[in-house]
Amino acid sequence: MTKKICNFAKHTSGELNKKQRIMDDEVRIIISGGGTGGHIFPAVSIANAIREIVPEAKILFVGALGRMEMQRVPAAGYDIKGLPVRGLVRPLWSPKNIGVALDYLKSKRLVRSIISDFKPQVAVGVGGYASAATLDAAAAMGIPCLIQEQNSYAGVTNKHLAEKASKICVAYDGMERFFPAAKIIKTGNPVRQNLLETTCSREEAISSFGLDPAKKTILLVGGSLGARTINESVLNHLDLVESADVQFIWQTGKYYHAHIQEEMARHKPLANLKVMDFISDMGAAYRAADLVISRAGASSISEFCLIGKPVILVPSPNVAEDHQTKNAMALVNKDAALYVPDAEAADSLLELAVKTVADTARLEELSSNILKLALPHSADIIAKEVLKLRKQS
Repeated sequence: MTKKICNFAKHTSGELNKKQRIMDDEVRIIISGGGTGGHIFPAVSIANAIREIVPEAKILFVGALGRMEMQRVPAAGYDIKGLPVRGLVRPLWSPKNIGVALDYLKSKRLVRSIISDFKPQVAVGVGGYASAATLDAAAAMGIPCLIQEQNSYAGVTNKHLAEKASKICVAYDGMERFFPAAKIIKTGNPVRQNLLETTCSREEAISSFGLDPAKKTILLVGGSLGARTINESVLNHLDLVESADVQFIWQTGKYYHAHIQEEMARHKPLANLKVMDFISDMGAAYRAADLVISRAGASSISEFCLIGKPVILVPSPNVAEDHQTKNAMALVNKDAALYVPDAEAADSLLELAVKTVADTARLEELSSNILKLALPHSADIIAKEVLKLRKQS
């Protein structure tokens, strides 16, 4: 009987050791962040790049409940856990921030449980509310952390996490202002792969929007939710749209679309204006455009650099540390983009766009200069750094 018990114990021990060896051989990565497409697109691109290298890699996302990552990440084929984390309320002394702090502490406890169950070898933070709680907990549990800072001016979350991170991947020069220089790797920002894989010609792309391939085309985008100022710049100048010898593709954003439809119904139809709430095929939209008008989010700028697209940037004033203006000026100072302040856009943006798109030499100059700033293969480089950290865990 004793011999049987001993044999059973040896067998059980052997099975446990086998399971441990299997887990040690697995690649298990947590990626956290979100809130906007500018955080989500790079995160998914990094995950895809890891899977390209290690197809069987186990990747778990951690996001903020109620934010767009809770839909976008599963749509991209990855599992995600949600945290009740949210941003600080301004002013900082607001009593509402007591609840924010309590939710943050609750989120850290939840993350510790998620980490204990999933057993990641590396945690990756891409910015956003959830990444602070996730990487704080991961670092405290001895898990190597990598953060990816998309902007030219580092966000509060990533500055807070810098001392705990093993590697910091950035897209701009001069980031040692915010982070320890020894940890910095200039990788650029990962972008949506489908933008680079678009095979249609400019003529095919323009035709797909029901427009004339013989005419110059301006694309206006304000992000998935839209940009009020960019929308107002069109609504305030429909007479210029009508008289201009160019055509426009206008993504209004879902939030503003109903109001804009009402406004447009009061105006006669314009054959040179294609109005859409959301453009699902941005690759075709960029291919169709001779000039883009856009906010100055880091991911968007990286896309423009990679495809060499002339752009007028209208930085959003509603972001922390005014980092979109700093992103824009990093290009403007190298004559790689044009810039219109948000406060001036409703009056002057459309006139500048029509003037610029008619100047073929200027478009070529802007395209050439912005292409020089491109950093290709960003997702692949970051994925390899993540896998290096896994070996150190």
